[in-house]
Amino acid sequence: MQEDKIREALVELLYRNSYGVVASNVLISLAAAYVLRNTVPASWLVGWLGALYLLTAIRVLAASRFFSRNREPTSVLRWAWLAAAFSCVSGSLWGMLGWVGFVPEQPVPFLFTSVALTGLVCGTVPSLSAFPPALVGSIIATVLPVMARSFINGGDASGAYLALLTGLVAINFYYCRTTHRMLRETIRLRLENVELVGHLQEERDRAQAADRAKTRFLAAASHDLRQPIHALSLLIATLAMLGQRGAVQSGDARDLAGKAKYIVGNLSALLNGLLDISRLDAGVVTVARETVSLSQLLYHLSNEFALAANERGLDWRVVECGLQVDSDPMMLKRILDNLLSNAFRYTRSGGVLLGCRRRGASVEIQIWDTGPGIPADQRTMVFEEFVQLQNPARDRALGLGLGLAIVRRTAALLQHPLKLVSVTGRGSMFSITVPIAGVVETPVLDNKASPAGIAVSIMVVEDEGDVLDIMVQLLTLQGHRVYAGRSAAEVQQVHAEALAAGDAPVDLIIADYRLGDGATGVDAIEALCTHIGHSVPAVIVTGDTSPSRIKEATASGHRILHKPITGEELYEVIVAACVGGKESVNSGG
Repeated sequence: MQEDKIREALVELLYRNSYGVVASNVLISLAAAYVLRNTVPASWLVGWLGALYLLTAIRVLAASRFFSRNREPTSVLRWAWLAAAFSCVSGSLWGMLGWVGFVPEQPVPFLFTSVALTGLVCGTVPSLSAFPPALVGSIIATVLPVMARSFINGGDASGAYLALLTGLVAINFYYCRTTHRMLRETIRLRLENVELVGHLQEERDRAQAADRAKTRFLAAASHDLRQPIHALSLLIATLAMLGQRGAVQSGDARDLAGKAKYIVGNLSALLNGLLDISRLDAGVVTVARETVSLSQLLYHLSNEFALAANERGLDWRVVECGLQVDSDPMMLKRILDNLLSNAFRYTRSGGVLLGCRRRGASVEIQIWDTGPGIPADQRTMVFEEFVQLQNPARDRALGLGLGLAIVRRTAALLQHPLKLVSVTGRGSMFSITVPIAGVVETPVLDNKASPAGIAVSIMVVEDEGDVLDIMVQLLTLQGHRVYAGRSAAEVQQVHAEALAAGDAPVDLIIADYRLGDGATGVDAIEALCTHIGHSVPAVIVTGDTSPSRIKEATASGHRILHKPITGEELYEVIVAACVGGKESVNSGG
């Protein structure tokens, strides 16, 4: 590609220099006609001038056509050889002048012819070195007649001039080679600079776009986080006021608890969505590819969304497909879940269709809807965070605006091309293209049941006092023995006191990732394992959604539990850590 651009630039330089050659030809030819008027017949001079001016006009026309049309890379070389042909013809005409003007017995015509031809030969280096064949052809066509005439005439003057021309030709060929290399290198550096400037501009535009997206992201996230927290604050105030009036009625308590659960669920959904995006950006999500049966996948999706279709009064069709594809089954299903959820959320009438089309060695899974459609200028924007074209009021019942952002990142991670086709007012089609599996493998199902109950001894490190108290209370109610503290040192002291009183085994360590004095949960786990004298399973609890922080925590190799967590999630991770061996449990993933 760069070689083609260099060649094109050299040919452009060749034609640009041709205008200067034309001007010199006109001026020198007029002077030559005047000097040789008494030496050469007038008819010959008129014919020679006519041929030279005709060639000059053709060269000007060719140069103008060269610069006025869009050229294919393959045609550039043809233009170069055309310019070389013009140079050869021009050199032949000047060579004819040298033949008739080489008359040593007439000093003025002889000197003029010698000087003119010498200047023309030297002038080819700056004007024709961009394409060496043009220079070589021009010089040879110019000097051969004169050299032949010098050889025929003989004599000291002819011999000296012949030697001069021979040396001049050799020197010009050498400088042509050197100049051509310099021109190529100059053009190459210029192209690289242009490309570098283009990359810098792209990076600048990308950085500016990322900055604008970050600002919009933070504004939307702040709004959507504040809303449930605001509602939760009012709910707590209501509960406190009811408590001040006396015992809270069971009906009121259940009602408040239900509202609190709904609010916390919305908050958890938002945080989990942000966490998913951060984990994908951090590159800590591992793809587990296997053979996926589209028939089973479509069957499950058909059942899952049947209720939503009935509630909205929409037609819901799933076209059967018996192909097997190579993908991560959980990630692929989540992509389709998000796309189908969007289709049902924004389709008011008509229906939704899920089907597949064979595309060579791949299959395109398509989701069609009869919703409002997406304008052409907004089809890229919909895959950004918190963008909801049909939800300007940010109604959380219509989603959070993170689904398509997660779809885009997950599809990129799986290397499954994502496609959007839409007609405003008629509907949209989202699709993802997945490679067809080469070998069908039967997945092995793990039927090992989790134990019905478990009670273990746990070390807990949490620097937030309120969170620590609640976690200790919850773990104690679940039947566990707890050694807790706000730092690894405090936990070591509590455990040492328990050990002095009797047996104090440790089965698990749970540590918050960010602790006081710049310490991390990884540091605390290492210190506590050293205190115990052996390694035990460990769980890191973190509220960080920064991709770099997630990457750091994941690199520790310990199980990760992302805030906010429920009692069920805490219990499940304890069971997995203490009974489930090395299997990783990653809540919120």
